[in-house]
Amino acid sequence: MTKQILLIGLLTGLLVNLGCNNRTRDKTLQVQSNPQDMKVTKETLKQILDAFNRHDLNAIMEFFSDDCSFDFPRGPESWGQRFIGKAQVREALEGRFKGIPDVHYGEDRHWISSDGNMGVSEWTLTGTTTSGLSVKVRGCDLWEFRNGKVTRKNSYWKIVEPTTK
Repeated sequence: MTKQILLIGLLTGLLVNLGCNNRTRDKTLQVQSNPQDMKVTKETLKQILDAFNRHDLNAIMEFFSDDCSFDFPRGPESWGQRFIGKAQVREALEGRFKGIPDVHYGEDRHWISSDGNMGVSEWTLTGTTTSGLSVKVRGCDLWEFRNGKVTRKNSYWKIVEPTTK
């Protein structure tokens, strides 16, 4: 009897995971019931980038842990400016989207460590600031993860110096 119950449970789980349920799945982030099973992949980083390009703060923040941190490339310290916790990170990102309303990350490439706890995203940021300055800069993010959630995002940008002719 116990083996039959176990087999039924396994089959039910398999059918749900194959999409044989009636609920619509969110393709941006598929939440797994056991945080220990959550595996970060290159596809995860692409999904995060897609949420950034949509300027979808709710979707972006679903990828972050409650105790996350975000190091912006510019700021008063050697690491730039650090935002800690979901509320601060969300507020900082909202400021980025307001400051560069058409910000877009393209020409992207992504790597994940073999244990899935770290990753790197390389991209080109383009956009126009609210003061009319056109921005095009190559950059990267160093990611840290715990239980499938972002615990740290550390961003770097190339410094573009104007040329004189």
